[in-house]
Amino acid sequence: MRTLLNIIWLIFGGLWLALGYVLAGVLACIFIVTIPIGVASFRMAGYALWPFGRAVVPAHQGAGVVSGVANVIWFIIAGLWLAIGHVSTAIAQAVTIIGIPLAIANLKMIPVTCFPFGKRIVPSGQVPHGMALSRM
Repeated sequence: MRTLLNIIWLIFGGLWLALGYVLAGVLACIFIVTIPIGVASFRMAGYALWPFGRAVVPAHQGAGVVSGVANVIWFIIAGLWLAIGHVSTAIAQAVTIIGIPLAIANLKMIPVTCFPFGKRIVPSGQVPHGMALSRM
């Protein structure tokens, strides 16, 4: 079932969302200082491309001040715009009954889209019960 949902997701919005993350990552990698932001964007692109069967969990080590500052920079530069992309895609997907699970998945991705630092994306089977921030 996850594979089927991922294929439908890829066709009806996932590819375009992933390309948005890749574009943000490429722009972030232009400057040396923002390469960690670019790496986070590429990580999120993989998640946006194939989200079902994965979960977002807090990172093991403390997020710290650097992570907080990176989240603020990310939100201003790319997070807000990518979140708007998720909301508009979710609205378009929710028009059909088949698209409703995809729209819900889109909305679940918004918190990690806005603030990706201090979080990890892992397969759903590796998440202890109650630890996931979002699970698909």
